[in-house]
Amino acid sequence: MVRASQEEVRRQVAEVQRVAVTLDPQTGATEERAQQFDHLQQEFAGGADPFHQHLAKVMSHFRPGLFVGEEAFGVRDNLDLERWFRLPKGHERRIHGHRHAGVRIVQEGPTLIPVLDAHARHPDPFGVADLYPYRSAEPPACQQRAVSGRRIMRLARSTKSRQELLARLEDRYLNSS
Repeated sequence: MVRASQEEVRRQVAEVQRVAVTLDPQTGATEERAQQFDHLQQEFAGGADPFHQHLAKVMSHFRPGLFVGEEAFGVRDNLDLERWFRLPKGHERRIHGHRHAGVRIVQEGPTLIPVLDAHARHPDPFGVADLYPYRSAEPPACQQRAVSGRRIMRLARSTKSRQELLARLEDRYLNSS
């Protein structure tokens, strides 16, 4: 009963694999892969099959930043750049959605990103000697203000804690003047 649909899916998978080969940096030089990608996109755009039309449209949307040039930026292509960015904060992006990095990264980013990325530069487990120089490290003042503001705003949104927060802020205002 499903043989026809399975054949269609197999055919579509084969077409997607043809595109994936052009994205793999190990299959050739960037310029060569970019030409193959453009050729496939034109081939799919010229076809009458709705799947090919859709694939051509998706490829045209990805094309502008896909092959950025290894010499200029030290990155093979946009996928390599994306892999680097996923390394420290992939779990944050999955929690909050693909387009949103998450409040924690925005506010604690100056100290959080180097810590989450540390294993990329230091493959061995960290020992006391590695961590001892950072024993008295403090987060930057901008990060401390952002975290403090986040706490206040979370309390302000809470219907249970709002009265307590307002009373504390009023006391602080009265004592400051």
